[in-house]
Amino acid sequence: MDVTMQRARYVRLFADAHGESHFDDVEIELAAVDFAPPAPPLNVASLFPASRCSVIGGAPSWAGGIPHPSPRRQVFCTMQGEYEVTVSDGTTRRFPKGSLLLLEDTVGKGHASRILDELLILAVTLEDE
Repeated sequence: MDVTMQRARYVRLFADAHGESHFDDVEIELAAVDFAPPAPPLNVASLFPASRCSVIGGAPSWAGGIPHPSPRRQVFCTMQGEYEVTVSDGTTRRFPKGSLLLLEDTVGKGHASRILDELLILAVTLEDE
């Protein structure tokens, strides 16, 4: 693996000035860092200051279809299962195992969520900006 050039992608969910929620695809560049010396460098990109981590589990019977804003800025990393999110602009996206979602729609019309398969998410609460 070439540790000098690698990119990572995640989806950002945000509310615009009118309260409509939207998705945005974000791509970041990772750079070689001496992360665990004396082991060789790894590709790293700093993202956001965090305040706590949680594991969230849910079943397809969970009722998240009523639009709601995110209760806090947070990042979801899907560890198991799959869910879909519909934003107020009408767009729906699926988030399978391995996906990363940044939730920043803490105001406005929010989003609706539906669990498609038994779900485990690592949720990282972000510090206030």
